[in-house]
Amino acid sequence: MCGGIQYQDHKIYFPQPDARLPIKLRGGGVTWITWGRRQKEAIGKFPNGGWARLDSIKMGKWKPWHPKPVLIPIESFLEKDHNKQSHWITLATNMFLQGLVAERNGEQRVYIVTEETPPEYHWIHDRWPRLIKVSG
Repeated sequence: MCGGIQYQDHKIYFPQPDARLPIKLRGGGVTWITWGRRQKEAIGKFPNGGWARLDSIKMGKWKPWHPKPVLIPIESFLEKDHNKQSHWITLATNMFLQGLVAERNGEQRVYIVTEETPPEYHWIHDRWPRLIKVSG
């Protein structure tokens, strides 16, 4: 379910209380946005967790947070299998994770969009980050 990412010299894990993810800007730069909401945070304006199921987005469950699709530039992401073993999955240079930026009262959080796992990785996890190929 993508518990961590590597971007340049940064390794970021969801359980870190101050975890932020890089978001690709239209001009080519990057900005950093807080990754989801942890259960230990005070009752908040955002859903618990750091992931948004693609089917729940399509069903409109994210509408209260004015979702906007974004690209998350990374070199690799971390998945843990059913035995809690870590597996780093490396992406091609033109691949990005799809993210969803949620907004409430001027505050933003980013969630990684997930979908069903490709058959060759079912042995690791049943949910997988949605990967987006960008040409150019």
